[in-house]
Amino acid sequence: MELRAVRRVGVVGLDEAQFPLLTSVTVAQPGLAPGPVPLAVEQLLLRAVSGLDGDLYAAATLTLGLTPDLRDAPPYERRRRAAEVYRLSNERFRKKQEIEVLKQVAQQICRLAASKEPAGPAVREPEAALPPRLRQHVLHCRDQGRPLDVTLHIRSVAELTGVDVVVSPSNVHLELPPMHKGSVAAALRRAAARRDAAGDVVEDPLYDELRAWRERYGAIRRPVHPGTVAATGSGALIARGIRRIYHAAVAVPHSGTNDYGVQAQDIATAARRVLDLMAEESAGSGEEGEAGRSASGVRPLRSVCFPLIGAGRGGLPPAAAASALGAALCAHPRRDVAVHLVTRRISVAHSIAEALTGDRLRLPGGSL
Repeated sequence: MELRAVRRVGVVGLDEAQFPLLTSVTVAQPGLAPGPVPLAVEQLLLRAVSGLDGDLYAAATLTLGLTPDLRDAPPYERRRRAAEVYRLSNERFRKKQEIEVLKQVAQQICRLAASKEPAGPAVREPEAALPPRLRQHVLHCRDQGRPLDVTLHIRSVAELTGVDVVVSPSNVHLELPPMHKGSVAAALRRAAARRDAAGDVVEDPLYDELRAWRERYGAIRRPVHPGTVAATGSGALIARGIRRIYHAAVAVPHSGTNDYGVQAQDIATAARRVLDLMAEESAGSGEEGEAGRSASGVRPLRSVCFPLIGAGRGGLPPAAAASALGAALCAHPRRDVAVHLVTRRISVAHSIAEALTGDRLRLPGGSL
């Protein structure tokens, strides 16, 4: 497999080996820089990984050395950095997750080769290009005359700390994706899992608790209404100060396909329900979490973080999803909850800022 060879040599070693399959794809790709074959192959890889999202995107760029700081890094260092995305040892990552990551990149390359549509840009700016001080911004939002300050984080949802509730987008069947996937829900499931010393998962609390919720409310064999929110504990994320995961059912599967649809009004319904449920659990009237204890514990739930619900496989443009979410939060009467938003894409962060404030983020460099 040529991608395995690329992983071994890195992008700076592309001129040291032959990659006939990858080279043949570059010939048919419009927009790739003419010139040496290694440059065209590198741009093809950048274009392929830009079709991934979340942790898959991060791990692919790291293990292939597509970030500026890892271009000339040895393969063991690139593997170590990619393994950290999944909180695995190097060996565990090599045996399983790395194979899946390279397979996903290969599938993206096959899609590019088969596509009849004009290809998109070859480069997507990673959030790793931002210094820490530029990964957090306070947005002053106004909608319907009600001001609201929102803290926007440009990072992986699994890197959040100190937020009481994190919202996990879900489909109306409340089925969690496998841990190796690149979605927000998969990243939270992976981060919440408890592992042994070898890195193997020994407890999968989000899956177990969400299934228990579905059994309790008779939702094992039928979907819930769009906008429904199911609360679970946070598993291992409690160590990061995250106390609850709220699973927001907004994605409705299209029959006979792998696609989903999300409506703006369902995002608004879920956002309102999240805030209402926080109040219920804080008052001690909510559901029980792990070990049967009251979900609110000894202090009320006072902060919540939303990803951009509906802008992934749901298909909504980021600006539309952000507008629906922002309007619902501004219209809600609660003002005692600190509201956070999170995305790992700089371009999406700009869309969120424009939708909520009318202005892009102030970041250095025109490409950002």
